[in-house]
Amino acid sequence: MLFRYLSDRISWILFYLLSLLFVDLLIWLDNGIAVRLDALLYLNVILLLSAMVFLGWRYRKETRYVISLEKLTKEIGEDWMAALPNARYHNEVVNHRLLMAVGQLHRQKLADNFTSQTGEQAYTAAWVHEVKAPLTAMKLVIEANRSEPVIRTIESEWLRIHLLIDQQLYISRLPTLESDFVLENAGIQKLISMEVREVASWCMEKNIAVEFEGTEMYISTDRKWCRFVIRQLLTNAIQYSPEGSLILMSTSITPEGYVRLTMRDEGKGIASHDLPRIFDHGFTGDNGRLQNAATGLGLYLAQTVGSKIGIRLAARSQLDRGTEMDMIFTGRNAFQDVQAHGLPS
Repeated sequence: MLFRYLSDRISWILFYLLSLLFVDLLIWLDNGIAVRLDALLYLNVILLLSAMVFLGWRYRKETRYVISLEKLTKEIGEDWMAALPNARYHNEVVNHRLLMAVGQLHRQKLADNFTSQTGEQAYTAAWVHEVKAPLTAMKLVIEANRSEPVIRTIESEWLRIHLLIDQQLYISRLPTLESDFVLENAGIQKLISMEVREVASWCMEKNIAVEFEGTEMYISTDRKWCRFVIRQLLTNAIQYSPEGSLILMSTSITPEGYVRLTMRDEGKGIASHDLPRIFDHGFTGDNGRLQNAATGLGLYLAQTVGSKIGIRLAARSQLDRGTEMDMIFTGRNAFQDVQAHGLPS
């Protein structure tokens, strides 16, 4: 910072030194001014030391604002405008006004974007509810005509549409999850059974069996959003499982004392180079590219929701040996932390 300050003022420093040299030459060449050489040197030393002290003093005063800005850039937060240092000099006042104007413009654009997104989310939610009405009617027709051989195929296709529509509804609700969060005790196997019944027609179409292992365990979570996470993992397992295979659900306790649900399928498995990225937005991997229906959203949404409601996801897989997905209920979530510590002031 000191060298930058001096380099910015190099023209002033050179002007001072040249002026001092010019005065020395005048004194030396003018015979009418009788000054001894040692006195002239003493005067130059005094003037140079005075200039150094003056530069040091000005350095401290003029760089205080800049140093505060640099510190703010390293620790910048949402309230950075309130943390701006006080401006004393004209150039600092101009910079301060510019930063405040940029901040206000940024906040206004964020507010406009939020309003626009809120409107789009409301429209999407309304559209999904409107689409669910004919889907419900179709479901009643399917239930009334199960004796028809073609109904099973129609039902499996209906289920895929229903799952996609339902996923879109949850996506539209995701930004406001905290306002829709209800903490309650629930049996994990009961939640799984409810989701298995939802996709039973798909399992029957592919002749996939779902079995349970372990005892019922109770967790503290939001039932609806927890079922959504289970649904994403379950549909993913069904999608990549071969016909006539088995999906095994097992419950256990981790060494840390958390409830763990493990969902194991007998699918092709995930390549080692794909495994670290399966929760990334839009990532489909080698298996997904083989199936044009893959969107890369299911596991990403499961991870996003899980992180908000206290569920940690982990995956283990080997090619041609299936995949294991763990849901670990850590017992705490972001909303409990807010309740425990209070809202930030």
